[in-house]
Amino acid sequence: MKIVRYLRVAVESILANKLRASLTMLGIIIGVAAVLTTMGIGSGAAANITNQVQSQGTNLLTVNAGGSNGFGGGGGSSVTTLTMDDAAALADQQTHPDIAVVVPDYTAQATLTNAGQSTNSQVVGTLPDYATVRNLTIAEGSFFTSDEVTNSTAVIVLGATVASDLFPNADALNQTVRVNDQPFQVVGILQSTGGAGFGSNDQRGFVPLSVAQGRLFNAPRYRGVYTISSMSIQVKDASQMDLVQQQIEQTLRLRHGLNPTDNNDFTIFNQASLLQVAGTIAQTLTVFLGSIGAVSLLVGGIGIMNIMLVSVTERTREIGLRKAIGAHDNDILLQFVIEALVLCTLGGVIGMGMSYGIGYLVEKIPNFPFPVVIQPAALLLALGVSSACGLVFGFYPALRATRLDPIEALRYE
Repeated sequence: MKIVRYLRVAVESILANKLRASLTMLGIIIGVAAVLTTMGIGSGAAANITNQVQSQGTNLLTVNAGGSNGFGGGGGSSVTTLTMDDAAALADQQTHPDIAVVVPDYTAQATLTNAGQSTNSQVVGTLPDYATVRNLTIAEGSFFTSDEVTNSTAVIVLGATVASDLFPNADALNQTVRVNDQPFQVVGILQSTGGAGFGSNDQRGFVPLSVAQGRLFNAPRYRGVYTISSMSIQVKDASQMDLVQQQIEQTLRLRHGLNPTDNNDFTIFNQASLLQVAGTIAQTLTVFLGSIGAVSLLVGGIGIMNIMLVSVTERTREIGLRKAIGAHDNDILLQFVIEALVLCTLGGVIGMGMSYGIGYLVEKIPNFPFPVVIQPAALLLALGVSSACGLVFGFYPALRATRLDPIEALRYE
């Protein structure tokens, strides 16, 4: 019953000093909004990374040319030992029955131009199965066919960003673009994935493997066979990923004539492991961003303590009068703690609303790569922390109020 009575007193005191209460809450409002927004950005980045990895399937292995210190696909300027014969050996169902599909690719940087528009992008020479293995979605047209690979037809599939860059005012489908000054017909445009940076399919072009290795990039040969940048390997059963990875490593080491003490001249990436690593990194990012925002919340709490100390000084006569008519120290303590709690809780609620507004504005930034995801758990945490700030930072001013001598307090001017 006392709590309800002092809650009413706290509200009356806040309404009587609206400007001071607003300035007091401002620190908590900014702190809660900062924590939720930064955590929302971290969660959005985490979800974006996870979705991009999951979109390519968790039963995918990628073999890149070069050892653990190299990532391959660097434009074919140096000869690698990963070849088309390696891909054929791994695709052999008699020796590798757990492998469903092996898709080799040769990747290099190229300049794509059209009517004065130009962009420098990765161009991936590959096979039609690449679209299936990598879960590429065609927005317009289609992916190139096996016949076009066999006949070395000059066709290209553009990522959404590349298509919009080269054809800002027209539909790119069935148009002609020049790749390193060679004409290619656009037969398909990928649906935008929203990804950004190196490796995003939105910023790539895809051509038949035979075209990329032959006249477009003049891929080097190793032991008389065309080299490749990497292989995308789809495993039939996701539970066999580790076993298949070991088998692939053994096969490639034997084919490349590596001694037991030699390092691999290739790198195998496990998509499931990559998802786990990406999740860990994203979680760390979220905690880091949340910690930065928590600093402003701490500053807001200190502001609450400062204003409450001033409030105690201003209301010395009121405290003396309450004590003179029989109020106990616990009553005074409860009154000021509840007032601080109301201020912080109300500031927390306003900060929660502000965080949604900031998140909305951030998402409106052009080319912002992911949404701001404010989790319900983060809302509860922010509200709980803001309320805890009221208890922690309001306790000392309240305790100081209880130590006032009623006679001296009544004499205070």
